[in-house]
Amino acid sequence: MRITIAHKKTKTQAMQAVDRAVDDIFGASALAPVTIANPQKSWNGSVLTFSLTAKMGFLSNPISGTVEVTDTDVTVDADVGMLSKLFSAEKLRTTVETRIRGLLT
Repeated sequence: MRITIAHKKTKTQAMQAVDRAVDDIFGASALAPVTIANPQKSWNGSVLTFSLTAKMGFLSNPISGTVEVTDTDVTVDADVGMLSKLFSAEKLRTTVETRIRGLLT
């Protein structure tokens, strides 16, 4: 799944917003029935690489990807694994895009 969203923040502000968003997702393990395991993130310049495992019952789904921040855009490129089988691509895209737009306004 690839999503590009324009922003009007400084690059640094946009990177901070992305970092907070990833931390929020990693902290979502308190939200039953999904728990987050093995959260990892690292910045290389303006590119954030992330991975986690979303667990629900006996199902375990690895999710990984990158978020590139430029002076004008934020591009999320994520492999959502079997979530793409459980939810429509449009639903996943809309959910992620809405969340990111909210952080960048």
